Amino acid sequence: MSLRFYFGPSGAGKSHRLYQEIIARSMEREKQNFMIVVPDQFTMQTQKELVTMHPSQGIMKIDVLSFGRLSHRILEEVGGEDIPVLDDTGKSLVLQKVAAGLKDRLPALGGYLHRQGYIHEVKSAISEFMQYGLSPEDVGKLTDYAAKRGALHHKLKDLGLLYQGFLDYIRGHFITTEETLDLVCRSLQKSRLVPGSVIVFDGFTGFTPIQNRVIQELMRLAGEVIVTLTLGEGENPYEPDGEQKLFYLSKKTVHDLCALAEQAGVERGQDVAVLPGDQDRFARNPALRQLERNLFRMSPSPFEGRQDQIRLFEADTPKEEVHQTGLAILSLIRQAGLQYRDIAVITGSLETYAPHVETEFADMGIPCYIDRTRGIALNPMTEYVKSALQLFLQDFSYEAVFHYLRSGLAALEPEEIDDLENYVRETGIRGLKKWNRLFTRKTREMGEEEEPLERINALRQRMMDQLSPLQGSRRDLAAVYVNQLYDFLYDNRAQQKLAAMAADFKNAGDLVRAKEYEQIYRLVMELLEQVHGLLGEEEITRQEFYDILEAGFGEIQVGTLPQNVDRILVGDMERTRLKQIQVLFFLGVNDGNIPKSASKGGIISDMDREFLKGSRLELAPTPRQQMFIQRLYLYLNLTKPSEQLYLSYARMGNDGKSIRPAYLVGTLQRLFPDLEIRRPGRAPMLDQVMTPREGMRYLAQGLRDFVEGVIDVPEGKNSGQPGSRDFFSLYAAYAGRQEQREKVELLHHAAFLHYEESGLSRAVARALYGIRLENSVSRLETYAACAYRHFLQYGLTLREREEFGFENVDMGNAFHQVLDAFAGRLKESGYTWFDFPREWGDRAVEESLEQFAAEYGGSVLYASARSAYGIRRMGRILKRTVRTLQHQLKKGNFVPDGHEVSFHMVSRLEEVDITLSEQEMWEAAKPGQGMSGDYGEWYGQDQIRLQGRIDRVDISEDADRVYVKVIDYKSGDRRFDLAALYYGLQLQLVVYMNAAMELEARRHPDKEILPAAMLYYHVTDPMVESQVELSPREVNEQILEKLRMNGVVCGEEDIIRRLDREMGDRSDVIPVEKKKDGSYSARSSVMSSRELEVVSAYVTHKVRQIGREVLEGHMEVNPYEKGSSEACTYCVYKNVCGFDPGIPGYHKRQLKELDRQDIFQGMEEVLGNFSFSAVAQRLGDQKISDSEVVMAHENKFHEITSE
Repeated sequence: MSLRFYFGPSGAGKSHRLYQEIIARSMEREKQNFMIVVPDQFTMQTQKELVTMHPSQGIMKIDVLSFGRLSHRILEEVGGEDIPVLDDTGKSLVLQKVAAGLKDRLPALGGYLHRQGYIHEVKSAISEFMQYGLSPEDVGKLTDYAAKRGALHHKLKDLGLLYQGFLDYIRGHFITTEETLDLVCRSLQKSRLVPGSVIVFDGFTGFTPIQNRVIQELMRLAGEVIVTLTLGEGENPYEPDGEQKLFYLSKKTVHDLCALAEQAGVERGQDVAVLPGDQDRFARNPALRQLERNLFRMSPSPFEGRQDQIRLFEADTPKEEVHQTGLAILSLIRQAGLQYRDIAVITGSLETYAPHVETEFADMGIPCYIDRTRGIALNPMTEYVKSALQLFLQDFSYEAVFHYLRSGLAALEPEEIDDLENYVRETGIRGLKKWNRLFTRKTREMGEEEEPLERINALRQRMMDQLSPLQGSRRDLAAVYVNQLYDFLYDNRAQQKLAAMAADFKNAGDLVRAKEYEQIYRLVMELLEQVHGLLGEEEITRQEFYDILEAGFGEIQVGTLPQNVDRILVGDMERTRLKQIQVLFFLGVNDGNIPKSASKGGIISDMDREFLKGSRLELAPTPRQQMFIQRLYLYLNLTKPSEQLYLSYARMGNDGKSIRPAYLVGTLQRLFPDLEIRRPGRAPMLDQVMTPREGMRYLAQGLRDFVEGVIDVPEGKNSGQPGSRDFFSLYAAYAGRQEQREKVELLHHAAFLHYEESGLSRAVARALYGIRLENSVSRLETYAACAYRHFLQYGLTLREREEFGFENVDMGNAFHQVLDAFAGRLKESGYTWFDFPREWGDRAVEESLEQFAAEYGGSVLYASARSAYGIRRMGRILKRTVRTLQHQLKKGNFVPDGHEVSFHMVSRLEEVDITLSEQEMWEAAKPGQGMSGDYGEWYGQDQIRLQGRIDRVDISEDADRVYVKVIDYKSGDRRFDLAALYYGLQLQLVVYMNAAMELEARRHPDKEILPAAMLYYHVTDPMVESQVELSPREVNEQILEKLRMNGVVCGEEDIIRRLDREMGDRSDVIPVEKKKDGSYSARSSVMSSRELEVVSAYVTHKVRQIGREVLEGHMEVNPYEKGSSEACTYCVYKNVCGFDPGIPGYHKRQLKELDRQDIFQGMEEVLGNFSFSAVAQRLGDQKISDSEVVMAHENKFHEITSE
């Protein structure tokens, strides 16, 4: 019985010399057992090294084990109770159950246990207690120690309760992985393998308290225990150091093990100090030897002379850093004759760099293995299981149903899911009861045919058949839920589907992902078996079962093995263990990565750990201690390569924010004064092309630079900048290769991509829209806003998916229909707008609204409390509206002449049926030809018929004249804008006025018809704000003021009086105010009779112009922008139209804010010349488009490359 140490600096050959001793002794003593215990990652490599070193090329009496395998070997030998071992997944399952029972007794943690991942944090804390040998009583001591720190005290108290509950639950049934080491301690004396054996611990930086107990027991029984520890040359291993010293952890381990040996009465053997020599790692590398001897030491000695074994480079981003690393690796492989396995990549943050390594190395053809485990929480299998259970927990809500169907394993095709989703969204199918019944409601698209609905019901039935094994009670035994879920997975062939996915990954060359998918089904089955074994006889709810599974999924990690021998190992500086590498690339040497953020998060915070350090009960290292330990890991990693060390850092993070290099960079520059920061990303383009795929990357960038003018145009063979010559050489090389030509053409097309409107031919436009356009006014306004939106909406008839619901956009239709129904009831009642009582008006509104709600969209307005509130709100708004409209009518001489007046079906209305060619109109009307025959023939071949309904037409008559007022109800606060009218964006009121005047002219042929007002009424119930308390009368006055109509009014005094005979200085009915001198203020919206005539004629011309452009095939992507208003803001097609300001040729029409004088001058010019181009040129200078610039660049590029 003895304890010995092997000491030595990194690279001195400790392990090699120890293995030589073990091999020699094993050959001398045939009956003695030798066991070498190494970290998990080293087992295979250590076995290989021992086999290679052994003269017989075999190691029959030397076992290479990890701590876990050592425990398994001992327990397998001695036998005893066959108690299942509870892994991390099992712990989480038990804790989920225990926590549910204790929730009411956990004031600090109980409110967080439902959060995803929180049980994992509880499990981590309890695992830490067990790993460091703390009993529930010890946790109680920690709780008492923290009595004056309220939050920490309560957290520890709750953790103690959970810890005790966890141990009580598993006692006699299971043991944890931490407890296996205790079991090993108790079982060692029964072992025949250990007594007299030589047991070596190699590659460890330290041991936990529970591991120390096992080592102490091994010291008592084994013939000899040997431990290797890294210690700098000249360091005294027996002299304790402060925790800030580099080798503090090694010296602490020596102190702890020596104390345990003394306590156990074990002799101390002769320790071995292995010093650097001619055969060590750095024998031919003075720079790396200097690094090992001076890194993180007091008073380091700078390296004298020049060296090239340690290199430092800077990149702009982590992606570029990985890319330059790949280029350096390819150079080493080709020029230095290295194998990929001779090279390793370590990162300061594997989370940041791993995605870039995967993509960049794959593009360069560099084989690599990333040393990490993957969680399965987002795997299709786990999503499939969780979403299936959520269906029943959320009563088949829309979100739950389509989460399940789109999980990747539901047996419906994507197109079938889309069809089912469209139907469900439009009809509002929600709840298990509805999904269990046949769907009966037809959508608008289905029409009268039965087949589409039958197809939807067939899809519904297929889904429900899949889910039938899961239908059961809300509370049952856990075993019942497990069996249901197993049947569900078996019936739906989940294993076969995952195998097919794995095969697809394998065929695509993604072997790591293929191996992952091959393991998923087995891991899920093991989880179900654990739930069955641990909790099978427990009665739980479906929600608790879901929570238990979710906790289990969160613990499962999928590990993969390297798929080939010759590959680069990529890992993290703490987790990854390196052996026998020649070149190391250390990426991410940035502040924040080095030192790595010490925060563990978790339930016991960093500050808590610092405080609990004073309790003398050992826990995991504090943040301060962890930072010092990281320095040891840095030392170990940086001294692993035997030939070259590359370090790199990025200037910006993945988020584009600036980041600083780590303190390590400055440390190395002080050690190596000639260490310069290289920037390989700025090297000439051709120097960075290592593979054909890599060349494509630079070709794409070069094409982009050429288009942007970054690369100059060479005038002769040897002219131009070196970068431009390199680019054109590269382009010529690729364009000349048959296998690359197609890709080059694609890059060329992308580089010179620009938008150029081609339009439709007249024939196609007429086939699409028809010869006679049937247009609403809003359709014309849509074209004026953006011609391409008009094409998508009315040419291709694209529309958004119908939604089951009542939104703000639907409220406008509701207001119109209810007000129309109210007018009908008013007419039937014998009342007029001037004399209906308030009580009758309120009742009529309620009845009209109830009728509308019953008929609108099935049961949509009764589907939810939100919808019910919407009905009540609409009722309140509409009651206010009819009272306000009555008030406004009473103040004037106008009477309603029509509601919802449709002019579409009225024949021979000149203001509705508009010819699109003035020439055709005049030719048809030549003397002698008359106007007989078909009305369309008289107007010419191309014409537009306007459709629409005027919400209300009011008239006021005298002996010779009829004055016309049109009112349009709006649910939104739309304001009349003369400039918007000028650009064609607000034509509706004027078109309505033109149609209404022509209709009135037919009714009153003997009278002159005059426009009085074109007004918007905002249907709303406004809020009144005041700093003082107002009387009901004052409140009502302010409401009426806010509900004043806006639009345009004829400015003649007689007409103003007819509209509001009670008006003083300001009207609360129409948008008119007067100054003290009787003139109209600037806030008034009035026009003279002449101006109204000009506006009327201009709108007719604008309608004609838009109609002609539509039939000529115009479909430009030309959204307008006018001040803060723009066409794209609420456009439902903006995600499909392709408009991209970054692509040349795409731009928004900038509509100028014009004053009133310019607008009328422009209108009169247009009406006088029938030419809009002159006005357009006057309002804005013509400019060369960016599309023309790109075309010029492309022509020049063709000239150069053709030479």
